[in-house]
Order: sequence, then C-alpha cells, then structure tokens
Amino acid sequence: MDQTQDPHDKAQQQQHQQQQPSPPDEEKDLVENGSMATDSEPTQPSVVANGLSYPPADKDSAKLSMSERMMKIGRSCPCTPSNTSADSTTGASPDEDHEHCDCQGWRPKPPGMSGRVDTCACGHKLSCHGGPWAGEEFERRLRAAFRRDELLQDKGKLLDFDYDDEDIASLRKQIVPRDIIDDDSEHAQNGKANAINGEVHAIRSESAEVVSRRTSPMDITDTDGPVKHSQMEHSDDSTTERESKRIKIEADDEQEPTQSANGELEGSENEGEQANDAEESAEKSATQVQDDEDEVPIKKEKPAVIEERQGLIEFRVFTNDGTRDSMILLTGMKNLFQKQLPKMPREYIARLVYDRNHYSMAIVKAPLIVLGGITYRPFNHRKFAEIVFCAITSTEQVKGYGSHLMNHLKDYISENTDVQHFLTYADNYAIGYFKKQGFTKEITLDRSIWMGYIKDYEGGTIMQCTMVPRVKYLEVNSLLQTQRKAVISKIKEVSKSHIIYPGLQDFKNGITGVDPMSVPGIKESGWDPLMDTTPRVPVHGPHYNAMKHIVAELIKDASSWPFLHPVDVEAVTDYYSYIKDPMDLSTLESNVDADVYENLDDFARDCRKIFDNCRLYNGESTPYVKCANKLEKVFKDKLKEWKEA
Repeated sequence: MDQTQDPHDKAQQQQHQQQQPSPPDEEKDLVENGSMATDSEPTQPSVVANGLSYPPADKDSAKLSMSERMMKIGRSCPCTPSNTSADSTTGASPDEDHEHCDCQGWRPKPPGMSGRVDTCACGHKLSCHGGPWAGEEFERRLRAAFRRDELLQDKGKLLDFDYDDEDIASLRKQIVPRDIIDDDSEHAQNGKANAINGEVHAIRSESAEVVSRRTSPMDITDTDGPVKHSQMEHSDDSTTERESKRIKIEADDEQEPTQSANGELEGSENEGEQANDAEESAEKSATQVQDDEDEVPIKKEKPAVIEERQGLIEFRVFTNDGTRDSMILLTGMKNLFQKQLPKMPREYIARLVYDRNHYSMAIVKAPLIVLGGITYRPFNHRKFAEIVFCAITSTEQVKGYGSHLMNHLKDYISENTDVQHFLTYADNYAIGYFKKQGFTKEITLDRSIWMGYIKDYEGGTIMQCTMVPRVKYLEVNSLLQTQRKAVISKIKEVSKSHIIYPGLQDFKNGITGVDPMSVPGIKESGWDPLMDTTPRVPVHGPHYNAMKHIVAELIKDASSWPFLHPVDVEAVTDYYSYIKDPMDLSTLESNVDADVYENLDDFARDCRKIFDNCRLYNGESTPYVKCANKLEKVFKDKLKEWKEA
C-alpha cells in the first residue's frame, strides 16, 4: 500500500539510509543519526519514525533485514532485560533494570536520547523484546506481526506504537513469546510457595504488581477516555482481592503440621477448626464468583461503533444538491448499489440515487469512500418514508455496519422530520436483516396513506417499521442492558436460582445410591418424582417439520408473490363471489403452526386449493395463472421429497 508523504517527510527520509540491522547477538557500530550500513540491493522505502526507519506493512518479508523483523515482533512484546542488557549509554544500571521493566513493547527512542539506533524508549536493546529470534516459533510470530501491521496501516496507525484495539490485542497475544507466559506461571508458583511459608503480605504485593503490569495504561486506548480507565481500575482492585483470597485459602489448606519440642504435631489439634475456616473461605469465594456471574455483562461493542468513535468512519446525509462532495458520495452510492444489487437495472438505480426527491445516508471513510448506505424518500405530509436501496460493501459486512447505519437513520429521521414509519419492499435475502432492525410483514399503516406512493417490486415482500417516540436508537443497547439488570434483580427477589449448594460427598468411597430428594437444592426447586414418570406429549405432530419446510420453500419462491396474503376485497370486489373457499400461503402457514393438519394429505389439499382457486378466477394467459403453475410444480417436488424421505 502506498504511503502518502509531504515533501518535507520525503526530504527527511532521503537524509537517512536504509537500515541493515545486526543479528541480536552481534554488536555493530551504529551512527547517532539513526542510519545503518546498506545492502547493495535496493529495498522499498520505509516509514520514518523519530529518525528510525520502520518497515511498511506491505514490504516483502524476504527483503526484511533481521533488525526490521525484530522491530515488527518487538513492538508487541514486553521487555525482558537480562543482567547486562541495559544500554550503557543511557546511564541505566543493569542491577536496577534486570529484575523488572514496565515496558510493554519496543518503542523508538525519543529524539535526543543517546544510544544505539534500535534502543527502546525504556533504555534497553531491541533484542530484549521478544526473543528467541530463530526457528519455527519465530516465523509464526513474525506472520502474526505482519498481520498486525497490515491492520495498523489500514487504520493509519502504523507509527502509533501506543494504539490498541480488540484485533490488535488478539494478535499481540500470538506474538508474545511463550516463555514469557511460562515465566508468569513460574512467578505464580513461587508466590504460592511464599504464602505457604507465611509470607502472605509479600504475595499480596506481588499479586497487585502482576495485575498492575497486566493492565498497563499502554493497553488502554485513548479514545475510551475516563470511563475506560475507571472500569480498568475497578477490575484491578477486584482481581487483586480475589487473587489474595485464593492464595490465602491454598496456603491454609496446604500448610504442613510441624513438630513441637514436646514431640506432638502442632496444627493437628486445630485440624477441624482449620478445615471449617477453609470451607467458610471457599464458600465465600464461591459466593463472590457467583455474584460476579450474576452481574449483567456489558455487551461487547461492535467494530462499527468503535470505528466511529475513533473517527475512522462517519455517517453523512446528502442529496443531489450539486456540490462536489455530494456528487462524489452519490456516485459512490450508485456504484455500491449496482454492485451489490446485480438483478436491479443499473439505469434504474442511477435515476433514483441522483433524483432530488431522494436522500441518502452513507457510511463514509476518508477520503469520501462509501462503505455502505441507504437511499430513502421521505413523505413528510404522510409521515412515512420509503427505503429504496440498502446495501453494505461485501468486504465490510461483518462489523455491524448494517445495524449501526439503520440506527443512525432512525435517529436522524426522528429528530429532523415528521416521519414516524418506514416502508420497504425486501427481497428474500434481506427479510432477515430487516426483521432484526424492527421491521415486520404485518402492515398496520392504512393503505390509503401509502398506496400509490411507494414503488412496487415484483417478488418483494413489503415490510413496515414504526419508530418508538423518545427512543434514541443509538443508545438502545445501554437501555436494554439497564432493563435486563432490573429484571434480573427482581427475579432474585422471588427466585433461588442464584443460590449455590455444596456438592455431594457420597461418591468419595465409590458408587452408591442417592435419594434425589436428599440432594441439596432439589427439594427447594419444587421437583417431584412424578415429573419424570409423566409421559411427555410432543408439542407438534409427526409431520410438522415437513409441512413447515414446504411452506417456507413456497413463500421463498419468486412465483409466490400473488399468493402470499389473502385477496383484498377492496381491490377485487367480486373475488369472493366466485371463490367460496379461499386459501393463501400466510393462512396455510398459520394453520401449520396451529397443528390444524393431522397428516400430509390434509396439508396438500389446502395447498392445491391455492392453485385451483387462481385458475378458476383468472384466465389461462394471465401472469397469476403462470405463477400458480410454476409454484404448483415446486410444491409437488417438495412434497415428493418428504414422502420419500
């Protein structure tokens, strides 16, 4: 990917030669201005950061020098200095630094700092971040580092060494050497041993230090502000407290009795008392864990919300007002819809998108790149709007853009217009999406309001969404979270489901019989042995799945549009004079759900009634009869498949 630089940056980059890094265990003379010896073969230009050339994400790994590979891996690896790893030129004492360094990843040294060109801002060498530097494990971590740099470069954050998000954090875990994880485990074991020897206070300090180191401010993005820091600090306190309790319980359980001067075993006298204390502590710990589990979890933010907060995307509303930006965005919308809706005529899409009666809301990424959007036409005097086109580019459909876009549109329409309803014709592939956004096939808006105003699409399903007044749809998640928390607290007042009972001790000496009513919690739940002996009647009949599947396939078929709903007596006034026993697919589906049909023959009889009624009322050459013939063939094929299965 090309990097755009101004003339000043290009001039600065030309002043520095391409890096030729030294092996991790080999010292080379490095000049103070940050340049190294060059290879004879030219390489791609690197990105300049604080006088140091950091390799771009698209540079071929085969052309990377060893130092460049080490930089890629080291920026995600905590510093693990040895006794002699501190850079003597920085004035740092090895004896002070080798035990602990708070640095969570290699960073370029700040301007004016003396030492080697690849010295980290913490004062230690690049080789202190992420070794070993050879073998299959090294190659695996390097691949993960390349993937991380690609994401950073796409976000414009390649030189932001403090930037972090969910994807970057996940890749960082794959880059950190496994021996560092093993070291953490070893420290935990040492802490456990110290607790057994009575050094509980030291353990608590070490536990707090470990928690603090794992939740370094370097791992917190600046965009979350004070809220993020507050949540992290609360997590630190609770984690430290639980860790200290756990270690103390283990120390009490594993304390070995010692022999006193009179030859008796100390500790055995209070064995029962210590066991009771351990059980009480364990019970309190279990209660604490259960309380934590009962807490309503904060719903994870979708990437679309995060990217908007970080300023990577924005939502714009525009129409054909002749301005430069609007025309660029409208052209982007046209191209997007023509690509994502290939069955729609291209000229038709262009005419509606550029029409001045239509408005569009787009997800825009710099510089004026359209990632997705909705084109709609408001009818303010009738208080509804028609959604004409809605699409997200195929490469961005897993980030929650669609839902976030619809929520933005609802809030914008509610605040700036008199519109209260949305109507749209959805094809079979979009019905699921619109249902998730609050749309329904049940049209409650009076036909006189919208009939003749919106565009009718053959094979589409008309759907309606009525917006709730005073609801901010961009804040719906937090609102539902608050409601859920209130409901759970009310449930706890009348339910005992949150109570944890102790486990059974009956099987310690082998298999034995247990009376179910003696199991703690069984009697309190209201269980009775008769519940298991009472035969369980199936909810639906034996052919329910077959009938449900056939109806769904008929509704989904492109020829089903004349038969989806009952015939409107206002539109066809004499229909019921000829058809005395009407039937349609929606009624058929309701009958299946209500278990009206005892067998497939009864179900098939009503299905054929749809096609026979159509041919009875309409002429053979009408499009309705043609659709009936096509749909009947689909029905016969599906019915045959299920009967033969």
